[in-house]
Amino acid sequence: MARLVLCDHAVDVAEGATGLVATGNDPDTGPGGRVSQAFQLVEFAERALVPAVVFERERGSSWTEIAPYLGIGPAEVEERFAAHPDHWNTAFEVPYRLDDTGRKRVPQLPTAAYDPVWACDRLDTWARNRLVLVNDERPVSSGLGRAAPEEELPPVTP
Repeated sequence: MARLVLCDHAVDVAEGATGLVATGNDPDTGPGGRVSQAFQLVEFAERALVPAVVFERERGSSWTEIAPYLGIGPAEVEERFAAHPDHWNTAFEVPYRLDDTGRKRVPQLPTAAYDPVWACDRLDTWARNRLVLVNDERPVSSGLGRAAPEEELPPVTP
């Protein structure tokens, strides 16, 4: 499930980067506009980092193995990210919390985790339409099917 959420966040990163590629609309962009877009891309990437760490921890990666990729020591990585896998696991037990007023339910999990079948269909479609060299009908969910129970994901077809 963490890998599916990471896929969902990766789409945000990719779509954010796409907006910076074309130059034809540069004259229509106000001062600092491209910096704003680049900064938003950094924010999208930082949001993708959390499910990436959760995924790596779920598949057995240690803080020491993750640390070199973040350019900081294992203790710093653990201090920065240790709460996220715990929060992730707790959120499956308590998927909503009440807001400060006590009247509105606030989701504890990312959207893709609430409806994985819908998320797989959407991500498969996105990937088929944009990943030129991928020749797979289900480029996202086919890889997830090997790691998750069948009832959570669409069936994988050979």
